[in-house]
Amino acid sequence: MKRLITLFLSTMIILFSTGCGEKENNEGTNLEQVTVILDYLPNTNHTGIYAALELGYYEDLGLDVRIVEPADGVTATLVAEGKGQFGISYQEDVIYALDCEEPLPIKAISTIIQHNTSGFASYKDKDILGPEDFNGKVYAGWGAPSEEAVIKAVMDKAGADFSSLSMVTSDGSGYSVLKDKVDIMWFFWAWDGIASELAGVPVNYIELKELDPRLDYYTPVIITNNNIIENNPDLAGKFMEATSKGYKYAIENPIKSAGIIHKYAPEYDLEMLTKSQLYLSEKYSEGSEVWGLMTDNVWQNYMEFMKEYALIENEIQPQDCYTNQFIPEVYYET
Repeated sequence: MKRLITLFLSTMIILFSTGCGEKENNEGTNLEQVTVILDYLPNTNHTGIYAALELGYYEDLGLDVRIVEPADGVTATLVAEGKGQFGISYQEDVIYALDCEEPLPIKAISTIIQHNTSGFASYKDKDILGPEDFNGKVYAGWGAPSEEAVIKAVMDKAGADFSSLSMVTSDGSGYSVLKDKVDIMWFFWAWDGIASELAGVPVNYIELKELDPRLDYYTPVIITNNNIIENNPDLAGKFMEATSKGYKYAIENPIKSAGIIHKYAPEYDLEMLTKSQLYLSEKYSEGSEVWGLMTDNVWQNYMEFMKEYALIENEIQPQDCYTNQFIPEVYYET
């Protein structure tokens, strides 16, 4: 079934990417068509890409960028197959893709946020302040193996009994369920945390990176396929130059950039987008002088975590997972 979904999406992306023919910029020069496949619906993780599109940064470098949305979990496959030149994924998905019997030919070429801002949220009045308080509670999540492994790891470290935790699949009914139906949810603060605040749901929040430094992994990341890296590095360089400029704009102009993402995702409340963007403007490059740079240490630490909890089987090297060569500050020095 997943393969059928992938093939359907591949066909749709091909039609979307080629149906309009070539496009010219203001100087009459043909633009190179580029497809970016998101990981999910447009949100503030993606603002720099939409800012680069809206402000003409891609077009200035000769690129006609189209942004498309996939079904869950197929972005890496589509990018590997060349159905999109670039995509939004996650560190763990890149590692999974390389741990396959037939590894996918992809690499991360940038992180979007320097540190993992996700964590566990609970209704404030329940006084769940750490994994030691998870005993006998109900956790609602999406059912990924890595999700269970993370919860078990932090509970074990805190001396709690993972077997006492009830894990259920989230029904998408919103943050109010934390008050009376479930006890713990996994939040990405820039989105879920801000939304819960605006919904009037007070929460205690425990960041993953504070529980285990190995969980301070890159999420999300920008990926491309190895064919582009090896045979069309100029395309990757131009795409990353414009994208980096877009994220720098989002960092320096969070309110204006919230308006840009609202234009492309008008179903979201502008106040929500603005608060999310204000939060992320301080997180995109937190602790790094250069947006997008990644390190061996972060990749290695999380791979060791995944290996410890039997999420992957093979030894994978950080240099197989990512490259910084297209970060503008690196690309134009070489």
